[in-house]
Parts: sequence; C-alpha cells; structure tokens
Amino acid sequence: MELQEPFDIEINSIIYSVFPDEKDAYTIFKEGKEYLQVIKDTETSWLKLSPETGLPLFGMDEEVNAIGQEIQRVVG
Repeated sequence: MELQEPFDIEINSIIYSVFPDEKDAYTIFKEGKEYLQVIKDTETSWLKLSPETGLPLFGMDEEVNAIGQEIQRVVG
C-alpha cells in the first residue's frame, strides 16, 4: 500500500494541512505548526491522539470530528 500525499482541507475558513501517517491516522498542521494527530474510530467518529503517549483520547471533540469528516471526503 503506498502512502498518500499530504493535502489541505478548509473548515470555517481555517486551512489545515493533512499528512497521512498510517492507515486511518493523520498528523494535522494548522497555520504551519504541528497541531494534532487524529485516527479514525468509526465511520462517523474520529479520535485525537495523545501527544505524550500516542494513545487515543476518548471524548467528543467537534473540531477533530470535523477534520475527520473532511479527510474522509477527500480520501474516500
């Protein structure tokens, strides 16, 4: 499986740069700085990864879900 190329998404006039890491996991940059890592949980739910441990942080995060939904739209 070849790694995807990075791409940009826009949510509420904010540009996020998305860098694919591994299957369903992405590093997100916001305004040129590393911002967060997300991983797909289910078809409609995305989780933020802890910067310290790399483990998923459970809990609703609307921004993370919005980013995830845009990623899903781009990568199919």
